[in-house]
Amino acid sequence: MTAQAHTSEHEPAETAVEDDGWRRLDPKMLLIRPVRELVKFVVPLFAIFVAGRVSGGFQYEYYSFIGVAIVIFLGILHWFTTSYRIGPDQVELRTGLLRRRHIGVPRDRIRTVDMSSDLMHRFFKLSAVTIGTGQQTTERHDKLKLDAITAQAAAAMRTELLHRTSVSTTKTTQQFPVDAAGDETETELVRLDPGWLRFAPFTLSGLAAVGAAVGIFGHSVNDFRIALERYGPVQQAITTVEQMGVLAAVAVILVILVVVVAICSTVAYVLAYWNFRLTREQAGTLHIRRGLLTTRSVSIEERRLRGIEIKEPLPLRIVRGARVSAIAAGLSRGGKGAERSSGGLLLPPAPLAEAHKVTAKVLRETTDPTTTALLKHPAAAIRRRFTRAIGVAAILVVIAAALAWFAILPAWVFTISLVLLPLAAILGWDRARSLGHALTDRYLVSRKGSLQRETTAIGIDGIIGWRIHRSFFQRRLGLVTLVATTGTPHGGHFVIDVTESEAVRLIAGSTPAILPTIAT
Repeated sequence: MTAQAHTSEHEPAETAVEDDGWRRLDPKMLLIRPVRELVKFVVPLFAIFVAGRVSGGFQYEYYSFIGVAIVIFLGILHWFTTSYRIGPDQVELRTGLLRRRHIGVPRDRIRTVDMSSDLMHRFFKLSAVTIGTGQQTTERHDKLKLDAITAQAAAAMRTELLHRTSVSTTKTTQQFPVDAAGDETETELVRLDPGWLRFAPFTLSGLAAVGAAVGIFGHSVNDFRIALERYGPVQQAITTVEQMGVLAAVAVILVILVVVVAICSTVAYVLAYWNFRLTREQAGTLHIRRGLLTTRSVSIEERRLRGIEIKEPLPLRIVRGARVSAIAAGLSRGGKGAERSSGGLLLPPAPLAEAHKVTAKVLRETTDPTTTALLKHPAAAIRRRFTRAIGVAAILVVIAAALAWFAILPAWVFTISLVLLPLAAILGWDRARSLGHALTDRYLVSRKGSLQRETTAIGIDGIIGWRIHRSFFQRRLGLVTLVATTGTPHGGHFVIDVTESEAVRLIAGSTPAILPTIAT
């Protein structure tokens, strides 16, 4: 049943409100939306314009101007065809002209209310509010996005929808107190230290940007049939590389790549995490704010928090760095790029010691549970780490040897491939050294991985079930993989390669009411 919002006698003049409680987005979107649409279509419109110039045909330029007018019209039309309302039972959104969409999110199923503001939003003091239910489906109906309302209204809306306060729905969307966004009592847990920028080059987040740039550049060169070797600087670079030899050239290229990736990673770190601040609100909500050009605000209800995950990618671990993420029910892992994995980020790449402090504060513990002494896994699990790492490397070496034998690849490729064997042995040793688990009075702690070492602390009270996996090779070694389910988007939390008796002990010690029988 669709709920209707009550109207207020004190409505802002700029807010268009219909009799049944529906209202439109902020009128400033009439300026923002057309610009965004033009940015989306700038490449094809520019291509049409250039084609007209080259061919001398005025009609192509004329078509480009018509295209610009259509795009601007569609941007303006979006505002007139979009409306929303917030009732006592659900939040609704209507949008579209030819294809009309009506999305309704029940208020009792709302799990996340995220706020984001790009440069244009911030210029007009607006925010985009994304309301989600935390359902992990491929459908878009589990999220409702209001783009955009005033930043002040967005902050108050977040407070009401998450905290289930008694504030009237009219005030939520029309007339909020001036102090709604900032006067609620908050306790700061951590904020970004500029000194943490030293960890940015080791995140390797710039590697994707460099790869994408190289791909786009190469594709453009191929499409336009540009002969780069005809240009003086390119000719000089090719000549220099030929004179240096293969190994020296590879070394120089790697150094240049490392420098470029480090610079891009630092820029990405600043853009994503500048002004990062983690606070705890009096109503029991963790509030994360971050971003330089585009700001983002994420709230996590503590009653839905199931645990903490400390991630230490190998480059970051070398410099004693880590990042912390929340494991929470209803925390969506959707989105693209950075948005896909950083919704529950509680600490950006920072010193490992700071990660342990933040974990203890978030869990309201005196010490971080992930620092608990971990039990070593059986010898069979240790051997499995080595055999899997060295086995993959040996297969690659055999393939390289075969290709070199049939003269498909030069012999030096096989020689270089031999380096993979000692590297694989080191990788297996590190994976074996990282493997461990522990069961305390309140947490199940597990650690695994080398290239991406993950240490997880799950609250025992949040475990709702168990899964036991055994592959063919695990059965031969008497090992199992234990998976604790918590109803979070992570899909389960693994304690890999433990004995059957140890798996039973962990289940009995944490959830004695749930004790499955391990089939032989």
